[in-house]
Amino acid sequence: MAAGKRVRLVVVGLGMVGIAFIEKVLKLDARAREYDIIVIGDEPHFAYNRVGLTSFFGHRKVENLYLNPQEWYAKHATENQLNYHLNTLVTDIDSSNKTVTCANGEVVAYDILVLATGSDAVLPTHTPGHDASGVFVYRTIDDLQKLIEFGEVRKGTTGVVVGGGLLGLEAAAAMLDLKCFERVKLIERNRWVLSRQLDSEAGNLVVEKVTELGIDVMLRKRVASIQTDGEGGSVTGVVFEDGEQMDCSTICFAIGVRPRDELARKAGLACSERSGGVLVNDDMSTSVPDIYAIGECASWENQTFGLIAPGIEMADVLSFNLTQAKLHQPRSFKRPDLSTKLKLLGVDVASFGDFFADRDGPSSLPAKAARKKTSSPTGDKPPPQVQALVYKDPFAQVYKKYLFTTDGKFLLGGMMIGDTSDYVKLVPMVKGQKELSIPPSQLILGAKKEGDDGGDDLDDDTQICSCHNVSKGDVVKAAKEGTCKSVGEVKACTKAGTGCGGCMPLVTSIFNKAMKDMGAEVRNYLCAHFNYSRADLYNIIMVKQLKTLAEVMREAGNDRESDGCEACKPAVASIFASLWNKHIMSRPLHGLQETNDRYLGNIQRNGTYSVVPRVSAGEILPEHLIVIGEVAKQYNLYTKITGGQRIDMFGAKKQDLIDIWRRLGEGGMESGHAYAKSLRTVKSCVGSTWCRYGVGDSVGMAVRVEERYKSIRAPHKIKGGVSGCVRECAEAQSKDFGLIATEKGFNIFVGGNGGASPKHAELLAKDVPPSEVVPILDRYLMFYIRTADKLQRTARWLEALPGGLKYLKEVILEDKLGICASLEAQMQELVDSFFDEWAEAVKDPKIASKFQQFANTSETLETAEIEAERGQSRPVFWPAEAATDDFKGLKDRWSSTAWQPVIEASYFAGADDTPNGISANIKRGDTQLALWRVRGRYYATQQMCPHKRTFALSEGLIGHDVLPPTPPGTPPPSSPSAMPADAVTFTSPPTTTPTPTVETKEPCGSPKTPWVSCPFHKRNFDLSSGSCTNDAALSIATFEAEERADGLVYLKLPPVEELDAELGTARWKVKKGDAEVDSARGGEFAELDRKIGFKGRRAKKVGVRPIVAADDMSAPRTMASMGGGGCGAAPEW
Repeated sequence: MAAGKRVRLVVVGLGMVGIAFIEKVLKLDARAREYDIIVIGDEPHFAYNRVGLTSFFGHRKVENLYLNPQEWYAKHATENQLNYHLNTLVTDIDSSNKTVTCANGEVVAYDILVLATGSDAVLPTHTPGHDASGVFVYRTIDDLQKLIEFGEVRKGTTGVVVGGGLLGLEAAAAMLDLKCFERVKLIERNRWVLSRQLDSEAGNLVVEKVTELGIDVMLRKRVASIQTDGEGGSVTGVVFEDGEQMDCSTICFAIGVRPRDELARKAGLACSERSGGVLVNDDMSTSVPDIYAIGECASWENQTFGLIAPGIEMADVLSFNLTQAKLHQPRSFKRPDLSTKLKLLGVDVASFGDFFADRDGPSSLPAKAARKKTSSPTGDKPPPQVQALVYKDPFAQVYKKYLFTTDGKFLLGGMMIGDTSDYVKLVPMVKGQKELSIPPSQLILGAKKEGDDGGDDLDDDTQICSCHNVSKGDVVKAAKEGTCKSVGEVKACTKAGTGCGGCMPLVTSIFNKAMKDMGAEVRNYLCAHFNYSRADLYNIIMVKQLKTLAEVMREAGNDRESDGCEACKPAVASIFASLWNKHIMSRPLHGLQETNDRYLGNIQRNGTYSVVPRVSAGEILPEHLIVIGEVAKQYNLYTKITGGQRIDMFGAKKQDLIDIWRRLGEGGMESGHAYAKSLRTVKSCVGSTWCRYGVGDSVGMAVRVEERYKSIRAPHKIKGGVSGCVRECAEAQSKDFGLIATEKGFNIFVGGNGGASPKHAELLAKDVPPSEVVPILDRYLMFYIRTADKLQRTARWLEALPGGLKYLKEVILEDKLGICASLEAQMQELVDSFFDEWAEAVKDPKIASKFQQFANTSETLETAEIEAERGQSRPVFWPAEAATDDFKGLKDRWSSTAWQPVIEASYFAGADDTPNGISANIKRGDTQLALWRVRGRYYATQQMCPHKRTFALSEGLIGHDVLPPTPPGTPPPSSPSAMPADAVTFTSPPTTTPTPTVETKEPCGSPKTPWVSCPFHKRNFDLSSGSCTNDAALSIATFEAEERADGLVYLKLPPVEELDAELGTARWKVKKGDAEVDSARGGEFAELDRKIGFKGRRAKKVGVRPIVAADDMSAPRTMASMGGGGCGAAPEW
């Protein structure tokens, strides 16, 4: 976005939550560049790790606490992406004029204002002596520096910390680390420390461990006043409420925090009167438009949070909504997980889930557990809904208490002291509310193997750092990046361990165990004409900018003059389309196309074609439905809604296709590319557009994705799916790529497919913001296009990819090969080159002229009988047997032959310059003949393939044999293109007599060796002899052909009556009685229909009774009842 149009986003507060918000906006806005960010911090420091303040006493370097170095801010200051003001206090907000005023007089304008002012440490101003010299709070670097300076002049005295919570224990550790005080005392008003996280048993165990470290813990004590000397006002001691006195020189209060909401109150923003904080909604908005609040200064549902994790979640929600809400349903802040895992004074402490459910009752129960009855049979108060399982080891000083539902099926929460290694495993169990598959005791008593640090058996999406929501997979990914060669670098790029630091042992373990999984190289030559795989050939064609098959053969083929075969031609055509995206029916490319691409439609059993307009995401306008209906009715097309959420029309004759697509185009529809090895459909559910469960706009995303990738050719067809929630109605996990909406974006799945070998897709990336979905898909699809084998679906490609999914993530998400920018740029070129193939075919006379049944007449012939079924027309089924007549021997059995002109030679102009020559379907009487000009020579055969009695040989691909170098004694296959070069074949036992066919094979390119491959089932017929090279039982009739000076092509044919008697369409077209399953006799469902009494669709019209079987169901039926009496009896089924 242009600089003048960008939104000015001002952030007040440069703490941990403020910088987290800025980082997330920078990342999510990197492509759109909608925002210029200005951050104003009142401290003289860049954002630092406030949770790790205790470490400052060891190194005394502020820079060591910085979450980002100063260079990071300078890097993002370019083009006003991020500007910062340090040591600057904001004093006023003018929401009417959208400005903030600073203490130095500077006025900063904003479009959106985010308050991340945090909180202040509470100082008990009602306590006498609170302002004495020697009284401190524990909150900022400035607080610590003052405490250090003061401690240096009070050596040998007693230091006191008031407050036994998380912050108090940190402060006590800090005083201990100063080594200035002879004694350090901790004062707590409750009966144990950490009373907000632990029960009495666990809290007292912490007291024992803290005491062992040299800290005196005084419980049930409240400070009444602070004693000072009369002169300098310095602390000399404290007086407790019970009258007891204690000498000390230094007091550090760590009794809580207070939200910094004074700026918001002054500006008139609604604030919580009970606990303080700026009142925010679920989207972090305040009572004033365009002003938001996050972190400890925000009060959500009249509750503030002193932990960093909820603040980071608020930053997540707001950054997402500001950058992604146009593309996705806005996120809402929900009740946060207050689980914590810390190391305090060397003591491992953790609490997770609903850790006080046994004391206060469960805040919520899993749905399955909540449905169970809880009333007491005696009418007394209901029994407890929670059972506690406690483990205590006084020798190792380990305490664990896990809380379960009363049946032990669900874990609700718990706490741990001394051993917190299972924390990362238990938190997901609580969050997921999944029923346990093991007894509760195994969660505590399960044996731990020597050296097992708990990382190996974790899933990649397991959260290991709750402060910054870092998963195991994030750390593994960082470990595999070339730039992250130390734990410190992993911390820098993932933020793991930069909060409380309690996760660092596990982070270190996972980092150290991460390893590359590369796999073995796979080679697979395309066919006998190339000693290259498809991926190799793709790169050769791309680098050398090759545009024709002849160029490819000269640069990479085994025979420079070869025309290839039915295996390599479509593969080369697909590569051309994936690179250059020219019309596949243009002259240089048309002869390379596979069966369905040849006439932009899937060829059907009777030689007709399907017509499939694009219906992006399955979303269709009523007027488009009307157009489809009108076309289908006019041309008597069979219609069906497919699994890909579009409408297919079947039975379109080749000669009608141009008119059909002209009508569809005029109605606003375009090619659906159902015939192509390209993107077919992106299936979607209605998502948040209509569904009450929808989390994301699945239809909107699916439309965008399908519109982007439509027409792009690939090694095989590609299907996508987008589901609006985890209910997965679009079946996205069975697609080549699938998106499932989450509250944070979309989970991206890849490498799935249905078909003969179904494969469940694998998770590539989790919670991807909508703006980043397309770049990831660009890279994934382009990498697949570049590296896959011919006709290899993404599922098999991913299975064969060296390193599998891990390697794919490294390439696509981590840019291990440094090609992500190239992949995106290449995909963008293809996207920009889009054109509607059918629209071009309709308006191009040269292409449109190819859509005829016969090249020598406008007459037409039906090639299979049609029958009615369920109100529509369809061709009869395949014949039960192939036509095994000796067609190739007909040339010796004709009574006579004569040269007959059949077509003008000009029809074949340019044939010698095209890779497949030019072919024609010729009508002679009732017989259909196939005629080719290939490499300066004419060939003619019958049009019918005897395998299934289809009439389409003229549409087949031409192949030429090749004799590649082979080891001595290795006979070449009879049809090299019929198998991959590295395939394993089984042959008959060897004989001592040489095989004659091997001796007579001629070099590739000789006019004596071409064959045609039937477009239906790839039966290959020699154009000279008529023999079938891959089915010895089949053959075809061949005829001499030549071009004469009169400009006509002549065929040497028998009399028409004799020709029709042997090869006529009426004789060989498939009829009802020929079918393997005869519908006249009930078809394949005859037995089923008899069993269920099926008579057709029921109740099709209003008021019409359903059609039922012969027995009259209108008569009342008497059910045989089971014994037992009572008020009723069940039927005996």
